[in-house]
Amino acid sequence: MADITRRLGWRHLRGAPTAHIRYHRSGKPVHDGPGLSFWFRPLTAAISEIPVDDRELAMTFHARTSDFQDVSVQATVTYRIGDPAVAAARLDFSIDPDTGGWRGAPLEQLGTLLTETAQQHALDVLARTPLSSALVDGVAAVRERIAAGLGAEPRLPATGIEVVAVRVMALRPEPEVERALRTPAREQIQQEADRATYERRAVAVERERTIAENELASQIELARREEQLVDQRGTNARREAEEHAAADAVRAGAEAARAVRLAEAEAARTVKLAEAEATRAVRLARAEAEGAREVGEARAQAQAAWLRVHAEVDVATLHALTGTRLAENLPRIDSVTVSPDVLTGLLARLGSQDRE
Repeated sequence: MADITRRLGWRHLRGAPTAHIRYHRSGKPVHDGPGLSFWFRPLTAAISEIPVDDRELAMTFHARTSDFQDVSVQATVTYRIGDPAVAAARLDFSIDPDTGGWRGAPLEQLGTLLTETAQQHALDVLARTPLSSALVDGVAAVRERIAAGLGAEPRLPATGIEVVAVRVMALRPEPEVERALRTPAREQIQQEADRATYERRAVAVERERTIAENELASQIELARREEQLVDQRGTNARREAEEHAAADAVRAGAEAARAVRLAEAEAARTVKLAEAEATRAVRLARAEAEGAREVGEARAQAQAAWLRVHAEVDVATLHALTGTRLAENLPRIDSVTVSPDVLTGLLARLGSQDRE
C-alpha cells in the first residue's frame, strides 16, 4: 500500500521499490514506474499500484482418483506481474488518493484465477490415476501437470502474470482410507519388528548358550588344573616329608653321637671327680684321724697331768677350788626384788622360829 501524506489540498505519494505506480492526470499518463514519489491533486488524479515482487499463493483443494477415492492436494504457486501496464488494464489496481489502499481486490482475483486453473489440471491428471499410483507418484505428476497447464494458459499472459515455480507439498487421502492403507504397512513393519525381535532373542539365546558352554569348559579346565595342582601338592608334600625325615634322621644321628660324646665326656669327668673326691676324702680322713689321735693324746696327757696335780692337793683345797669354780660359773645378780608375798613368808618363818 502506498504511503500518502496530506498537505493543504495536495497529496504526496511515496511508493515502494517493489510497487509499480501509474499516475494519470485528467486521463493523461504523467508518471509510470516503480518506487515513484510525487505530489498530486486528488480531484484530477487516477493512480494504480501494481506489485511487481514475487508472491506465493498457497492452495488446497480436493480431487477424486480413478477408483473414486477422495484426496486432498496441497500446493504453492509462485508468480509475479511481469507486465504492470497490462495487469493494470485488465484488473483494478487503482488506489484511494486519501488512504493509499486498493479500491478493489485485485490480488484475490489473481489468486482465484491461478487456483482454479491449477485445480483444473490437477483434477484432470488425478481422475485418470488410481489411488495407489497417486500416492506413490502423484506428487511429481501433479506438479508437472500444473506447471505445464499454467505455462500454457493463455489468460495469464493476457493478464500480465508470469508463473515462477510450482510446488506440491502433499497428496493425502481421507483419514479412514489413510489408516486402512497404513495398516498393511504397519502390519509388515510390526512383523519385521517381531522377526527382528525373535532373531535378536535367538541370537541372545545362542550367545547365552555359547557363554554357558565357555563357562562349563572353563570350569572343567579349572577342575583339571586343580586336580593337577592337588597331585603336585601331594608330590611336593611327600617329597618334603621325605626330605624332612632324612634331615630328622641325620639330625637325630648327630644328636645321638653328640649325646654319646657328651655322656662319655661327662662320665670321664665324673670318674675323675669321683677319684679326686675319694683321694681328698681319704686324705681328709687320714688328716682328721691323725688330728684326732694327736688331740686325744694331748687331752690324755693334760688329764693325766691334771689328775697328777689334784692328787697331790688336800681335800680342803679341792673344796675351795670347787666353790671358786662354781662361783665363776654362776650367773651375775645385779639386783634382788623382794615381793610382799616373799616378805610375808619370811616374816612368818622368823616368827615361828622365835616361838620355838
